[in-house]
Amino acid sequence: MQGQPLSHANVVETPMLAGNMPACNAGRTSPNLYLDFTHEAWGRLRADTPLTLSEADLAQLRGLNERVSLDEVVEIYLPLSRLLNLYVAATQELYRATATFLGSDVAKVPYVIGMAGSVAVGKSTTARILQALLSRWPHHPKVDLVTTDGFLYPNRVLEERGLMGRKGFPESYDLRALMQFVSAVKSGLPTVQAPVYSHLHYDILPDQFQVVDQPDIMIIEGLNVLQTWDDEPEHKPRVFVSDFFDFTIYVDAAVQDVREWYIERFLTLRYTAFSNPASYFHRYASLSDQAARQRSHTIWTEINEVNLLENILPTRERADLILEKGRDHTVQRVKLRKL
Repeated sequence: MQGQPLSHANVVETPMLAGNMPACNAGRTSPNLYLDFTHEAWGRLRADTPLTLSEADLAQLRGLNERVSLDEVVEIYLPLSRLLNLYVAATQELYRATATFLGSDVAKVPYVIGMAGSVAVGKSTTARILQALLSRWPHHPKVDLVTTDGFLYPNRVLEERGLMGRKGFPESYDLRALMQFVSAVKSGLPTVQAPVYSHLHYDILPDQFQVVDQPDIMIIEGLNVLQTWDDEPEHKPRVFVSDFFDFTIYVDAAVQDVREWYIERFLTLRYTAFSNPASYFHRYASLSDQAARQRSHTIWTEINEVNLLENILPTRERADLILEKGRDHTVQRVKLRKL
C-alpha cells in the first residue's frame, strides 16, 4: 500500500530523540563509567598500527551517503582495531591457560563483538570497516559479519501478527532463533547457518543462508543486539543474546543529524535501489524531492524515532565502547568503559 510505513529494515535505519530535544550524545553517559577521549586523543592510541586499507578498499566499505575518510580510519578505527586485537589476544591466552590446567586441548571459540545503534547512524559501515581491519591482523584472519536483519520474522508472519508497521521493533525478530544461532557459534560448532534478509525484496529469502564456520571473530550488527527484551514477558529468558558478546559497541549521534542523514539516504535511494522495478519500494522512486522529504520525515517520526526512544537508546550504556559522531558523520569522541 502507498501509505505503508518504512521501518528499520526497509531502507533506512533509525536514530535518536525527537523534535527539538537535545542531542543524544551530549553528556549522556555517566562519567564514572567511561574513559572519555577526544578524536585527537583517541587517535594517538593507534601507536604504530599500520594502515592496511586503501582508498579503493574504503570505497567498497562505505554505506550510502557515508563520508568516512582514510584519515578517520587512521584516527578512529585503527586504534579501535588495536584495542580489539589486544582483547582477542588476551582471550586466546585464557584458552591456552585453561588447556594447560586441564592437560588437554580446549577448543578455541570465536570472539564475538556486538554492534548496536540507530538506523542511518552508520553502524553497518563501522562494522564493515572493523571486519576488514581485524581480518588483516595476523592471529585472527577469519572475521565474519552477521546482521540481525536475517532474524526478522518473514513478512507473512509479521502480517499475521499485525506487525508489518513495527518491522525493526524487538517483537518483529525471532529472538529465540537469534539466541540459538549465537549460542551455537559461541560454542565453537562448525557450519552454523544464519537466515538471509533482502532489502530489495524487504523479506527473508527462503532457502538462502549465511554459513558461519568457526571464525576467529564474529561481529553481530543490529538495532537490538544490546536489548534485554522478550516477546513473552511472562517467560523471560535467563540469558540474552548480549550475554554471548565479548565486546560491545554503540554508534551514537545527535537526533537532528541522524534525522537528516536518514532523509538524505531516502532521497538518494530513489535513484538507486528504489529505481529497480523489483524493489519493494519501487513506488517511491517517482516521488518529488518535496514529497520524498515529507514521506521520509513521517516514517522517521512515526516509526524509527519511536523504536529508538523506546528500545535502542536505552541500551547505549550497556556498551563497552561508544562512538559519538558529529554532524559531518565523523567520530568526535570515544567513550571506553572502565574495566
